[in-house]
Amino acid sequence: MDWVHALILGIVQGVTEYLPISSSGHLILLPYLLHWPDQGLDFDVAVNTGSLCALVFYFRKDLTRLFLAFLATFRANGWENNFDGRMAWWIGIGTIPVGLAGLTFKHYVETVARSPLVVGSTAIIFGLLLLYADRTGRRERPLKELRGRDAIIIGCAQALALIPGTSRSGITITAGLLRHLDGESAARFSFLLSVPASFLAALLEIFKWSHETHPAGTWLPMGVGFVAAAITSIAVIHGLLLWIRNRSLAGFGIYRILLGIFLFSFL
Repeated sequence: MDWVHALILGIVQGVTEYLPISSSGHLILLPYLLHWPDQGLDFDVAVNTGSLCALVFYFRKDLTRLFLAFLATFRANGWENNFDGRMAWWIGIGTIPVGLAGLTFKHYVETVARSPLVVGSTAIIFGLLLLYADRTGRRERPLKELRGRDAIIIGCAQALALIPGTSRSGITITAGLLRHLDGESAARFSFLLSVPASFLAALLEIFKWSHETHPAGTWLPMGVGFVAAAITSIAVIHGLLLWIRNRSLAGFGIYRILLGIFLFSFL
């Protein structure tokens, strides 16, 4: 892969990772449609790590506050008037489903599921679900009203995002809207919930990658993709949080449906 392809794929990753339209689906589809060689999971890990670093940087103050509040829950009366501490626990609990699903279906996700037909199907199915949630969600609950049950439901939704084309942010925001969270709260919890699973997945893949032999030429495209994904992701996170406060997500749902239809027609 040359650095131009890496730059384009890195930007695509950054744009699609936190919008509800599926980054993994676009990273599979773009090389397929442009007749580029599949960039492979190593490159996908690099650009996903770039997006993760952007997310951690953007929410660095929130994550620091949540971590300190989590430690405070182990002290006497640590749960009283400690919303951030409870939120940290909800994030941990909500991460369990995707961890179990990843261990169980890892081989399927890395092989059979990396198919344009799978991406097309999930784009349409979860696009329709996003439209339904956007229309019926009452958007009346702030983040401070989040409960353990909400975290488990949204966490189970996150596990579905292992299927390419589902969109991790899309399905978790959809689940948050169905739980009647307001738009910004649904998006913010979606982003924070992704940190532990993304961090552990990145560590695992980097550990495996470090014990393999790689041609010297792979470093430049992976570095270019990492930087492009990180810079683009920060802009998209900020933009989506502003957009979702008082605007509909229907456009993203329609885009997903049209994308799925195009894929089936093209294939």
